[in-house]
Amino acid sequence: MTFKELNITEPILKAIEEKGYAVPTPIQGEAIPAALAKRDILGCAQTGTGKTASFAIPIIQHLQMNKEAAKCRGIKALILTSTRELALQISECINDYAKYTQVRHGVIFGGVNQRPQVDMLHKGIDILVATPGRLLDLMNQGHIHLDKIQYFVLDEADRMLDMGFIHDIKRILPKLPKEKQTLFFSATMPDTIISLTNSLLKNPVRISITPKSSTVDAIEQMVYFVEKKEKSLLLVSILQKSEDQSVLVFSRTKHNADKIVKILGKAGIGSQAIHGNKSQAARQLALGNFKSGKTRVMVATDIAARGIDINELPLVINYDLPDVPETYVHRIGRTGRAGNTGTALTFCSQEERKLVNDIQKLTGKKLNKASYTI
Repeated sequence: MTFKELNITEPILKAIEEKGYAVPTPIQGEAIPAALAKRDILGCAQTGTGKTASFAIPIIQHLQMNKEAAKCRGIKALILTSTRELALQISECINDYAKYTQVRHGVIFGGVNQRPQVDMLHKGIDILVATPGRLLDLMNQGHIHLDKIQYFVLDEADRMLDMGFIHDIKRILPKLPKEKQTLFFSATMPDTIISLTNSLLKNPVRISITPKSSTVDAIEQMVYFVEKKEKSLLLVSILQKSEDQSVLVFSRTKHNADKIVKILGKAGIGSQAIHGNKSQAARQLALGNFKSGKTRVMVATDIAARGIDINELPLVINYDLPDVPETYVHRIGRTGRAGNTGTALTFCSQEERKLVNDIQKLTGKKLNKASYTI
């Protein structure tokens, strides 16, 4: 199957070909035709499956082809997501896909001066990508009205609930028109998510590409059983042996992420940390450095890592194990993408052994035990 066979218009086809897209991913192959047919969608898919294109391309095409919508001022599509990094990532994709159309878009998020965002809104846009807090702020100030919305996307819904955005979402939903197309995406489907979808979606097309418990076969998964105090020595040893690779290291806490960067610095290994205590400018700079290869090692907390989107990331290291086994699946999904192989290494201390058992039970896969000498 090709993108042309999905009935995508020429201007968008030209743009995605320039991005190097050859064939649709499984979720794109299912979601794009359904979205073009104006169906509501309930998509269960992990990170790295091509979700953004599966909702952004149909929305751009609908707006491009609807001459009446083009004449109408007001925001016509709202894409709600969890973090600044993810909002920026989606906005960049829309910018690329809409390159040869007249569709206008903008992005808003907290942590930065709102004036440029307000100026952008007053000039008029068709698609708005937003985080819940800043959206509500600007709605309350009268800068944003949602009465013209025709397309609504809720992306990474489970992560939004984890971050405590459920009350914000419930304040936003009543402001949307009843008649609209809703595209709902979540990596996992806990009961709270299912309850939310029941109230939001009308006879949706259900798409499940990667079950929440599965991990990609292209990822080699290994575990080091190591004393807590020896984790830093093991990390330095591994990074010194893989000096040409980009590596994403996961830490459970912001404090520990900063501590790891200091330890690596003393060992002569350059790295940067990305977490919620960093300023927006610092986070964007760190992400840019990592994507460009200027920084080889990125140390991240789970929420901050949502903005990291790199197809060729060969190695992910779980310095600390996550409390929730599904988060492990999210983490290692950063490698082994787009047909590439990848490696996920996990450091497990004595007190974390139960967490490894929980992960193996969820995924149905045994982590290979790795030996080491320091």
